[in-house]
Amino acid sequence: MTSRTRSRVPAFAGWSSLLRCVSLLTLLFVLLPASARAESLAGLQQATLPAPPLSVTALRTANGRLLAFSDTAVLAWSPTAKRWQTVVLPDGATARDGWQNAAIDRLYRLPIATDGGAQVLEAADLAGERLSLRALPALPATLHGVRLAEHAGTLYVAGLDAAGQPHLLRRTVAQATSAWEPMAPWPGAAAAGTLVAQRGELIVTTPAPSRDALWRWSADAGWQALDPVPGKVLAAEAARATGQAHVLYVLQSAGGASRLATFHTITRAWADLPGPEQGVPTTLTAWGTGFAGWNAQEASLGTVELTARTYLLKWLDWLVIVVYLAAMVGIGLYFYMQEKRASTADFFVGGRSIPFWAAGVSLYATNTSSISFIAIPAKAFETNWQYLTNNLIAVLGLVFVAIWIVPLLRRLDLMSVFSYLETRFHPVIRMLASALCIAMQIGSRMSVILFLPALAIATITGVDVVWSILIMGVFTILYTTLGGMKAVIWTDFVQVFVMFGGAIFAIGFIVYHLNGGVPEFLDVAMAENKTQLFDFSFDLTKATVWGFIFLVVFDVVLTFPKDQVLMQRVLSTKSDKEAGRSIWTFAAIMIPGGFFFYAIGTALYVYYQSHPERMNPLLPIDATFPLFIAAELPMGVTGLIIAGIFAAAMSTLSSIINSVSTLVSVDFYEKLAKNPTPKKSVFFAEVMGVVVGLVGIGIALVLSRYDIHSLFDVSIELAGLLGGGFAGAYTLGMFTRRANSQGVAIGIGASIVLTLLIWSMDLVHPYFYLAISILICIVVGYAASWLFPPPARSLRGLTIHRQDAVTGAE
Repeated sequence: MTSRTRSRVPAFAGWSSLLRCVSLLTLLFVLLPASARAESLAGLQQATLPAPPLSVTALRTANGRLLAFSDTAVLAWSPTAKRWQTVVLPDGATARDGWQNAAIDRLYRLPIATDGGAQVLEAADLAGERLSLRALPALPATLHGVRLAEHAGTLYVAGLDAAGQPHLLRRTVAQATSAWEPMAPWPGAAAAGTLVAQRGELIVTTPAPSRDALWRWSADAGWQALDPVPGKVLAAEAARATGQAHVLYVLQSAGGASRLATFHTITRAWADLPGPEQGVPTTLTAWGTGFAGWNAQEASLGTVELTARTYLLKWLDWLVIVVYLAAMVGIGLYFYMQEKRASTADFFVGGRSIPFWAAGVSLYATNTSSISFIAIPAKAFETNWQYLTNNLIAVLGLVFVAIWIVPLLRRLDLMSVFSYLETRFHPVIRMLASALCIAMQIGSRMSVILFLPALAIATITGVDVVWSILIMGVFTILYTTLGGMKAVIWTDFVQVFVMFGGAIFAIGFIVYHLNGGVPEFLDVAMAENKTQLFDFSFDLTKATVWGFIFLVVFDVVLTFPKDQVLMQRVLSTKSDKEAGRSIWTFAAIMIPGGFFFYAIGTALYVYYQSHPERMNPLLPIDATFPLFIAAELPMGVTGLIIAGIFAAAMSTLSSIINSVSTLVSVDFYEKLAKNPTPKKSVFFAEVMGVVVGLVGIGIALVLSRYDIHSLFDVSIELAGLLGGGFAGAYTLGMFTRRANSQGVAIGIGASIVLTLLIWSMDLVHPYFYLAISILICIVVGYAASWLFPPPARSLRGLTIHRQDAVTGAE
């Protein structure tokens, strides 16, 4: 009776504490002021440039320089010389020709015929003070009122033919001889006033009496009529893409006043920007983050560009973050002081003493990185919940793993999962697969996961991304190399609660501050299909249910055994039974955890559709959630969410560092070194942990120099290109008895080469790369195995076949 009473007290106290926390959070929501403010997050910066010494008829850009056209000459502004310089035109070209920018710095020449039409199109390039031209295939018909747009390597041309019918064409820029491909034109017979390409979509405005019509084309939905423009577009050049999802317009109201406004292509919401002091002239071109304009009446040249605020963390935010980071390092230091480091099992697999529930939570933490905390909300914000289908189907795959795969590997008493490939095939296969795994973890996951939270920090604090990456990487390297596997698992356990706490608070905060609360959230989400889960189409270029099933079979069932990062936690448990339970724990957390992160993205969509002025047009889509954290949350809460982002990133980073250092030590050092000892092996792993961390930091710094649309997609692509070969090797080893080392080596090589070929031709959605790579390895590897003798060694305990099973007595 006494013991039973004691066992209930902690549970009651836990529920009591939970209720108090919920009450405090509810009170906090009530007391917090509404975060939606009317002012725009984007500002405008105006500047004046020296006026060119000619009568300007048009402004254009090429090779980062501003060009001024007159009837007789072309001048280029030199930022270094601070003066205008005469541009030498090619033979046959004149300043009066129809020069147009398809995008900033993408200049084209369209010679205008006497009837006002154009059929010839040439690409222009500015080198020094000389323009050169490159002929493109002629347009299929003479077009009038031509508008150009260029995006992601595709050039679009819109115009009307002699009969007044609209035409829309496109071609691939990189292919010099590619023909023009006709596209369905926008509805109606009106000419395109402006043409802008953004996010793979086309945005067209057509003239109307008071408010211009607005049309959008996408590959999925074709042409759609959107709400009219809130005014009239000032000129053909008064529209440009900015950032990854915005279009910047110069609009003219009924009274004739001009103003700048942004159109967000995801939420389809308009936001007015603070008006320029002196209005905007009609002779425009895209320049910098805004426009350059020529005022003919005053003979002056000015620029207006978008600027964005930097939000500095308050002292309470920094305190929360510092406490979190200190706690993580403290855990690492605790296990460093506690462990004697004489045993490789203690450092690599925690002495095989980890409880199943801790290992299961650690599995989820490792699988849920900063990609989940930043990129997945951004993906849900941009699209819907279709990628969550992967989580739902993956649970079924984990059931198979827990029943069939885990017991087989757990009995082999491994520290490196690739030891199995040596036992089943050959030491060379083991080392080859281990090397590919190391390359995939560092290149596909670690660098991306490091960069994403660094992006969040830079968005919020203004600290340079480089310094953010260095700080994140160094802290993770420190506690991981200090504490070994036990520190990694127990910090993962803490980080899951920090991560979920931040995610749940963010959802509640956003929904509470919507004008209509929960009903508005649900109404908008349902009306816009933002919670759509399943796509049953058979389009291989999309993320469909069939693609996810295909992916789970190959990515979960067939690749889980080769994933050192995940399997190392399973191998750290006390028994086969405990190992299976850790998988069940992982599966139980995966679905509700996924809903939290996708719900953040949907909540952000509803919020920013109501408050488009609170978005920053200059930031990438992946920065949507970090922007909300910085601009809308109160002091202290911002620090909590940032700690959650750190937790999401550092749990995966520490796991990768620990697992890769284990592979380098066990699969390479212990195989190649003379007289290796457990103590030397652990020390080598510690050194390699530091090296691996530094390499990951270096690749993350390289990523920070490129404008990558979705890091979530990049990580999927790299994992598919690098990870399929050795996953196929595991499949051949576990599920077939005929596969041999020679055939598997051929299969791995073929999978890498052919998958790279498919990637270069962009034939399917990136989600299929991994599955295709595994399938190629299986098919080619198994077929090639018949060209060589069957395995001579015993396969007992190495396959799932009944004749190879190990009984309990054995």
